[in-house]
Amino acid sequence: MAKKNEREVTYLEAIRQALAEEMARDKSVFIIGEDVGAYGGAFGVTKGLFEEFGEQRVIDTPISEALIAGAATGAAMLGMRPVAEMQFADFISCAFDQVVNQAATLRYRMAGKVSAPWVIRMPSGGNIHGSMYHSQNPEGWFFHTPGLKIVCPSTPYDAKGLLKAAIRDDDPVLYFEYKYLYRRLKQELPADDYIVPLGKADLRREGRDLSIITYGAQTVHAMAAADQLAADGVDCEVIDLRSLCPLDKETVLQSVEKTSKVLITHEDWERGGVGAEIAAMLAEEMFEHLDGPILRVASLNIPVPFSPPLEEFYLPTVEKIAEAARRLAAY
Repeated sequence: MAKKNEREVTYLEAIRQALAEEMARDKSVFIIGEDVGAYGGAFGVTKGLFEEFGEQRVIDTPISEALIAGAATGAAMLGMRPVAEMQFADFISCAFDQVVNQAATLRYRMAGKVSAPWVIRMPSGGNIHGSMYHSQNPEGWFFHTPGLKIVCPSTPYDAKGLLKAAIRDDDPVLYFEYKYLYRRLKQELPADDYIVPLGKADLRREGRDLSIITYGAQTVHAMAAADQLAADGVDCEVIDLRSLCPLDKETVLQSVEKTSKVLITHEDWERGGVGAEIAAMLAEEMFEHLDGPILRVASLNIPVPFSPPLEEFYLPTVEKIAEAARRLAAY
């Protein structure tokens, strides 16, 4: 059994540990972004790394997301492993061409001879009253794009292990980290080096009555809802996808085959979200195993409100998940 650290580590600190360990392990790894240097990042994730590794490996940039993504792609093509930071996931829209049309297509365009092994870290999600420009979950924009890998950790253990795996991967990886979880979650981590493989979901809770498929911060709410439902005699299985691309299709299908009912929940907008693709997959491949409709619990199809009561109305909450699961269980 791996040795444990003496103290619990926050979700934020787990990300910092992954960055420090990978930079120490591999000199081709460097950090690039706005205020990531002496300031330590908008949320303090890179705090101390500038002092430890120096200005050549922790590089501050102008306020230009297109520059950050473009520089990361160029450096990656030349053998480096950049870890770029967007201060907020929302602003990756300014780098859309660099990510979708350039980095994602690079391996295909170069006949497999060149790739872009970068990671773009993106603080995402709501529940912090940041309104529309600082609260979005834009994974759906990229889920549609071949050539990109997407990971969405929901625990400190996964935050560290998935980031280390992403940095070592030879393709561009979009790493969504959840501001809501930064200092709310703590967990003891192994002292030894470890990774969480991309494309492998986690069975967070076993159950027999229905499957809740989720990822990211919404996993915390799904687990809380499952606890509530257990008190009512509804036994929910919770699958944390962890990776959206590649997607662990096998684990999802096995769970739904066992329970015959499925609820999909994520914080991104409902329309055209990851849940819609999973629902379509299940309708095509698991129709004979389903004993009820496939339900989705996601954010409303409106801009993220600033008002705290309106934001709560907009978001998929524990109560909304539990209510939908009760309806599905009774079907």
